[in-house]
Amino acid sequence: MSEPIEIYDTTLRDGAQQEGIALSIQDKLRIAALLDDLGVAVIEGGWPGAIPKDTEFFARALGTPEAPGELKLKNAIFSAFGSTCKAGVSAEDDTQVKGLLDSGAPMITLVAKSDVRHVEKALKTDNAENLRMVRDTVAYLVSQGRRVVLDAEHYFDGLAFDPQYGLEVLVEAGRAGAETVTLCDTNGGNLPSSIAEVVSKTRAHLDANGLGHVRVGIHCHNDTGCAVANSIAAVEAGAVQVQGVVNGYGERTGNADLLTCAANIQIKLKRPGLHVPPSYWQASPQEKAQIQEGLNPQAGLAELSRYSNAIAEIVNISPGRRAAYVGASAFAHKAGLHASAIRVDPDLYQHIDPALVGNDMRMLVSEMAGRASVELKAREMGIDFSHDPDLISVTVAAVKEREARGYTYDAADASFELLMRYCGKTLPIFYEVESWRASVQARADMTLTGETEAEATVKILIKDKRLVITGEGNGPVNALDHALRDALKGTYPHVEDFELVDYKVRILDEDSGTESHVRVLITTTDGEKLWTTVGIGTDVIEASWEALSDSMTWGLMKARAEALG
Repeated sequence: MSEPIEIYDTTLRDGAQQEGIALSIQDKLRIAALLDDLGVAVIEGGWPGAIPKDTEFFARALGTPEAPGELKLKNAIFSAFGSTCKAGVSAEDDTQVKGLLDSGAPMITLVAKSDVRHVEKALKTDNAENLRMVRDTVAYLVSQGRRVVLDAEHYFDGLAFDPQYGLEVLVEAGRAGAETVTLCDTNGGNLPSSIAEVVSKTRAHLDANGLGHVRVGIHCHNDTGCAVANSIAAVEAGAVQVQGVVNGYGERTGNADLLTCAANIQIKLKRPGLHVPPSYWQASPQEKAQIQEGLNPQAGLAELSRYSNAIAEIVNISPGRRAAYVGASAFAHKAGLHASAIRVDPDLYQHIDPALVGNDMRMLVSEMAGRASVELKAREMGIDFSHDPDLISVTVAAVKEREARGYTYDAADASFELLMRYCGKTLPIFYEVESWRASVQARADMTLTGETEAEATVKILIKDKRLVITGEGNGPVNALDHALRDALKGTYPHVEDFELVDYKVRILDEDSGTESHVRVLITTTDGEKLWTTVGIGTDVIEASWEALSDSMTWGLMKARAEALG
């Protein structure tokens, strides 16, 4: 079996630099626990000694002489990130280096300048002193019992300017005891061909200088959209450590998506990555050979999608629907031609079985749909059309007629299931709407604050009861939501668990001005699952009411509430 790849995560440091991400210490602890469960080898926790929050994070995660740590890692080790000692200062006397040691992290990742332009302009020193800073800091940390990784900043751009200096930096680090030298495409401007060429030359240079034991890593940014491709090209050229960030977070356009890298390494290259025993990385060649025999290249992949979503929830950024492998649309099929083939063999239009990465195949139903799309979607939702094949034709016709009016079902599975059940005469009825209305009032004294008063009244029939309920809210849709919930909760307490989590409005015929039709998509959760419904109307309130009412019906149906009929 090929040598495993060390999966090195920098979500807590590099990923946290993304605009809009602000992680608390508790957030970082939760993410670190998930990363360990995922099976990464290294978790880069931040920059202790330089950033107070990161100093506290390491103290809480790893513990102090006075208090045990909160995290007991099974698969990963922590690495503390920092820089080499300052120019003119010894490593032993550098306060920042001391902060790295004080963190208690068993691994230290040092960022070092490998581009002569950055040495002169950023560090304001000379090339020889920068080499001394690298050599002394690595040697000192190794003497203190730490594993050391050297991140060679701006390595690829630096070699393009000066083809020798970056290599000298790596040789100094390797001779001083660094176990891995990581080549950083810091500006993210390189392409796979140049990455592979440089990695190959670097590996050969280290070997020629008696440093065959020093491993090569790769750290890519996504400014050309090639971060994952560059990382894979580096692995194929000899890199054995891949640094990345879950879901591709990071400043500017982000870092290499660690989950995509891991899936490609393990599924496409068939090299183990996740859940490699921590003992492997410091084992002797003979011991490594024995460990490799028991490694599974598909280990850790089955819940890849779950980890992606869980970490997205913590950072409070919606998961990328089109993310490779783990996105909700990664195995979604819309075209009728695809559906016809998938009905025969799903692998005809899928590069892997979605279950391999914890995802699902989904059929999207739209005006492109044919009988096969509807049949597969019905099967996915547990609806049996086999007793009446004509129902498929009826549903296809209904979909195409309604999408011509502006409905969209590829993003509103819940509404589509209600439509299928309506066509098949299996739609449960939980309440009947007699009427509804909503009004908004703005007084003169509200003009400056922008506040309004909204009120809505719904009249519904549930079993033998007629209910007239009024609700108030911060807008007409919110008031309707309150009124409908209040009307239903006496009979169906389930609705109190329903929470609207997303609301989208789109004007369909923009050229018609205020006479335009509006489409509304509402996403609701009960704390365990999400569902989306769609509504169309001549105004946003009418469209919202339809989507809102559908949302309640679908949620009650899945909660197995008792229907009227």
